[in-house]
Amino acid sequence: MNETRKMLSADEALELLLSHARPLSETETIHTTHALGRVLAQPLVSSVTVPPLDNSAMDGYAVACASLNPGGEACLRVAQRIPAGSVGHALEQGTAARIFTGAPIPPGADAVVMQEDCTVDGDTVVIRKTPRLGENIRRAGEDIAAGSEVLPAGVKMRAQEMGLAASIGLADVPVYRRLRVALFFTGDEIVMPGEPLEEGEIYNSNRYTLLGLLEGLGCRVADYGIVPDSLEATVEVLKQAWHEADLIVTSGGVSVGEEDHVKAAVESLGRLDMWKVAMKPGKPIAHGTVQGTPFIGLPGNPVSAFATFCLFVRPYILRCQGVKQVTPRSYMLPAAFDWTRSGPRREFVRARLEPQADGGLGVTIYPNQSSGVLTSAVWGEGLAEIRENTTVARGGMIRFTPFSELLG
Repeated sequence: MNETRKMLSADEALELLLSHARPLSETETIHTTHALGRVLAQPLVSSVTVPPLDNSAMDGYAVACASLNPGGEACLRVAQRIPAGSVGHALEQGTAARIFTGAPIPPGADAVVMQEDCTVDGDTVVIRKTPRLGENIRRAGEDIAAGSEVLPAGVKMRAQEMGLAASIGLADVPVYRRLRVALFFTGDEIVMPGEPLEEGEIYNSNRYTLLGLLEGLGCRVADYGIVPDSLEATVEVLKQAWHEADLIVTSGGVSVGEEDHVKAAVESLGRLDMWKVAMKPGKPIAHGTVQGTPFIGLPGNPVSAFATFCLFVRPYILRCQGVKQVTPRSYMLPAAFDWTRSGPRREFVRARLEPQADGGLGVTIYPNQSSGVLTSAVWGEGLAEIRENTTVARGGMIRFTPFSELLG
């Protein structure tokens, strides 16, 4: 049988990984100021109404529309001043209240005229523009009603979710604990930055890429560094990692070379459920378990490791963290290139958006798509997807997923 036909498609591989992802059950309560990037373990329900009272959306003058001259100017006495944080008294007939943004609307007022439409003369104000009923008034509860759910469980907290939690008075929020990830690398040819390079050696860029990706997802990473290219050494580090982590991630050693020992080591301690995906870059990606601890083995080539993490490891980790929505948003956009070669593997090419002659944006790809050219990932703004046995003509629509959807 053709080797390619034995491989899982990218869709099948992702489906398999997500079906094996087991969300964490342990939770903790943390201060809302520390919630960035954490995943809510319980829904957040408001005990308050937001805003609690009708309040002014502008600096200006609170008035009763019935006391104004429709279409003409009105002169009113300014009977009170209401800054934010204080409460005024009922509006008297023929008067206005000087009011500031966020201040409660006094009883009897039904509109706020912004100060730019007013002229002040001593303790009187001339309303030059007749307001609509309710103009510039923010109604009580128009944002949040008491008793309503403002955030469901499984939401990853961003700055705006932190602010929303604070707006309903929550100083603490319940979240899932951080995922513990064991990380190591194989390859006698790789050395750490800062060390001298001998002939045939390269610097271990994947360590920094994967550490950044994992920490960007809020994981606690145990970095085991570079493991010698031997079956014994690989087995030993797996034995150490499996009982300390929720997930083991490796880079390198999952291909078919004589010095690629990760696959054999995993199979000696557990099992492999997936090995090889019909995609470029990144065909040799493995998934299984080591003594019950999930394992994902990524390729050693820098772009392959980066792309497969974004496409497979990220959604897997998010699902383990309790995130409900793990699918990145992508967009169909016109291609600003021709792709004439078609093949049996789906290709994820480094791309970015550039202005076109018609004024729109087109997907442009990096000229060198080699899996070793990490500069393509820095140059790019996302991944463009070229499906199996497909060519692309300039102007045709192509799926583009921005890195902003793949890196957190």
